[in-house]
Amino acid sequence: MNGSWPIQTERVARTRSLSSAALSSSVWLVCRERPDEARPGWDNRVLEDMRTSSHACLREYWDAGIRGPDFVWAATGPALEAYSRHPVVKKANEPGQTMEVSEFLRAVRRIVVDFVVGRVLSPSSEEGEAVSGHDDLTTYYLLHRNDFGLEDAPIGPCIHYAVSCGLSDADLADEHDLLARTGGSASSNGDEEIEESEDAGAEVEEGTGSRVRLKTWQQRRGKTMGYEGEDLPAALIDQVHRLMHLWRAGDQVKVDEYMEARALAGNRLFHRVLQALIELADEGSEERALLESISNHVAGKRPQVAAQVPGWDIRREREES
Repeated sequence: MNGSWPIQTERVARTRSLSSAALSSSVWLVCRERPDEARPGWDNRVLEDMRTSSHACLREYWDAGIRGPDFVWAATGPALEAYSRHPVVKKANEPGQTMEVSEFLRAVRRIVVDFVVGRVLSPSSEEGEAVSGHDDLTTYYLLHRNDFGLEDAPIGPCIHYAVSCGLSDADLADEHDLLARTGGSASSNGDEEIEESEDAGAEVEEGTGSRVRLKTWQQRRGKTMGYEGEDLPAALIDQVHRLMHLWRAGDQVKVDEYMEARALAGNRLFHRVLQALIELADEGSEERALLESISNHVAGKRPQVAAQVPGWDIRREREES
């Protein structure tokens, strides 16, 4: 493969798109016969070449206005150029093993979602560099919230985003309590209410339809949310939602204890996620008010850390003025 173009080939208002999760773009791939003298490649070099070539294309596609799952698909072509020039790609650290196409595509999807999340966390960035180090659940939440907000969303794009984050829609709905299935017959969540909050919000009506919706922070109230499991640390989005419940309950001591136990005041990525959530929340909403209160509380405790966050001081100065 030596070229690819995403082309908007479908009408937005066509009948099929009104009743399904059909994509609106097609990805055209230009392929040539591989030369007979092509030699096997090594996974570390192929991945490095892929990252270098893909980032330039990602910025071009983003500037062209391609968004959502279409953006993830569009980046597959440029990435495959590095992989497909070799008849086989060997693993440098695993003698005798080769990198399969499915494994390579997982790496591609992760690079793409890292790029998109970087744009969500730093919307004013001109370079659009990827942000790494965030957990899968927070990555999915930011992608979904940025594209669909808290409204019903078609299951197709959500599944694609979930797969790109190493998750499934079943994981997000059942294990992580992040998605609610809408449509069909209603069913009870059955989660225990969080002890620290007096009003955790109304139950979301769930069903078995082809649409899903992000649960609000009030609807996410499992007792273990925001706490570390046996093998995995708590996702940042879970920690933020836990803090919101604690703050709403008016227990600042527990807020400080929770933050100190997880070193959140010195976690630069936590500040960026918090700022992104503030920007995604509706003006005048309780969600935004709570997030801003927590943000100001953290900034007051560790102003030297907050000053490192792009846009933090600018936003606060604008609000104060």
